[in-house]
Amino acid sequence: MSTVEIDNDLGDQRENSAVLISDTKPERPERRRDTRSIGRTDIASGIGAAASSIAMTALLFDQIAPFSGAIGFICIAYPLFLGLYALLVSLENNSLAVRDKLASAVMWSVAILVLCALAGIIFYPVFSAWHVLGMSNFYTEDMANAGPLDPLELGGVLHAVVGTLTQITIALLITVPLGLACAVFLNETRGVFTRTVRTVVEAMTALPSIVAGLFIYASLILVVGVERSGFAAGCAISVMMLPIMIRAADVVVRLVPSSLKEAAYAMGSGQLRTALFVTLPTARSGLTTSVLLATARGVGETSPVLITAGLTPFFNFDPFSGPQVSLPLATYSMVTSPESEMKQRGFGAAVVLIALVVVLFTLARIIGGREAGNLSAGQLRRRAKASERDSQRFKDRSRARAKHRENVWSEPQRGVS
Repeated sequence: MSTVEIDNDLGDQRENSAVLISDTKPERPERRRDTRSIGRTDIASGIGAAASSIAMTALLFDQIAPFSGAIGFICIAYPLFLGLYALLVSLENNSLAVRDKLASAVMWSVAILVLCALAGIIFYPVFSAWHVLGMSNFYTEDMANAGPLDPLELGGVLHAVVGTLTQITIALLITVPLGLACAVFLNETRGVFTRTVRTVVEAMTALPSIVAGLFIYASLILVVGVERSGFAAGCAISVMMLPIMIRAADVVVRLVPSSLKEAAYAMGSGQLRTALFVTLPTARSGLTTSVLLATARGVGETSPVLITAGLTPFFNFDPFSGPQVSLPLATYSMVTSPESEMKQRGFGAAVVLIALVVVLFTLARIIGGREAGNLSAGQLRRRAKASERDSQRFKDRSRARAKHRENVWSEPQRGVS
């Protein structure tokens, strides 16, 4: 082969490689998709799918099929909305993104449904008791001088508010120490008795409230002779709160790192001191949540209060003498009345109960919701004073040891002299 032919072959190869290189286009890097936010396209697709599903379902109900009812309308419109939304999203995204956005649409719709239900629970009593909530006597008077036919200018729920606060205070004084002690016991000990206690606690979470009221009625009122009063009602409420408190506190205490407790044991701290000063302060925020859950269970109980404290329209501040009504019981007795004025008072009592629960939860979260290690100003001052006392004690101990060594070294010298 001559030199000219070789040069021609090399030239052809260069041209072919250049053509191949020009034909292969570089692939663009895959664009990262943000799954945490919702864009304008998603909002527009959701609104369009919702409007289209409502219009198509309305056309189906009105012109095509003999359907009726709000539940049937929702059962047809919602799957239709999901299908239309998936179709609109698929125009600009792949199948993986369509599935992700469809799951997001389902979760958002469920969240909106829950929020609407919560808003209905809160605003329906407010709307039904709008007239009585603006009257000052509703908050400062009891029902001693007001009957079912009396106007709203007479009577109030002061006796029920005082009864609820008194009974829930008694229940918390009983439940919180026992619940914390039982939770620590379940986490710090092992054995057959521990498993038995855990089983009993789990079984008590499903205990009907009427059974708790009958238990206190049979044990305290009939056997011991305690009068039907707010104290007996508080004991019955504590029976309902105790298993909720123990289970929630048990889960929270179990999450405390074992390294913290091991460090306390290594420094010479006992088991009780470690539980009081290491385990419980570390889990303080979660324990506050457990107290809130138990309070939410006990503050709305009706049947235990009816059995153990009775129903009265009079104001009674003494929890150890005489019947004492609570807000849930007053709400039940007023709402079941056939008179419209009493129904409005009942819905007003329900609104007061909701506001009272929100206030109690807020105070509990402010007081006990601080995380471990974040101390208040008073706690910082007490810690500084304790550090000063410890430092002074160490200095006194060092001086005493130095003086003791001097005495030990001086006695042989005196004997020699």
